[in-house]
Amino acid sequence: MNIDTQLIRQIAKHDHHALSQLYERHVTQMLAVAVRILKSHKDAEDLIHDVFLEIWNKASDFDETRSSVRTWILMRVRSRAIDRLRQLARAQKFVSPDAYDESEAVQTTEPAPDQYAESHDARAAVEQLPESQYSVIVLSYYEGLTCSEIAERCQIPVGTVKSRLSAAIRYLRNALESSGEKAHVRSK
Repeated sequence: MNIDTQLIRQIAKHDHHALSQLYERHVTQMLAVAVRILKSHKDAEDLIHDVFLEIWNKASDFDETRSSVRTWILMRVRSRAIDRLRQLARAQKFVSPDAYDESEAVQTTEPAPDQYAESHDARAAVEQLPESQYSVIVLSYYEGLTCSEIAERCQIPVGTVKSRLSAAIRYLRNALESSGEKAHVRSK
């Protein structure tokens, strides 16, 4: 059993120290994903706080047969960031265009040194995708677009978007599993 799985089990028993350790191990990458989607460091920090509260409350839901702890956490960050982005978009319809200050946006930080190999493998696998699959993965996972939004932006049928996402996810799952990284990538 790896250290992250041990920490999650301890968190499920309400061990504050384990939560702190998990935070130290993953906060940099979590923040990078949140900032990439939300384009605001302040919103990303708020979101990370919410995700850690969720981890605290739902640690017992973690199933190590479905994904690694890292993947489980990052999927939570991604999901909550997309939800938050949609909430912000809805809220902006009712306020002036100046209300949301994008000057707080920051560049994504590099992963921690101990996570570099995993993120390098993932980036390398994504870069090997054919352009048609690469573009739908980027639009889906990094910009948070739905299949319908991707179809509209790329001017292709929704079914084509879903097929490309499915093929890309299969390829990435196989590539990452063969490189030793157990990744659980879920399609929309």
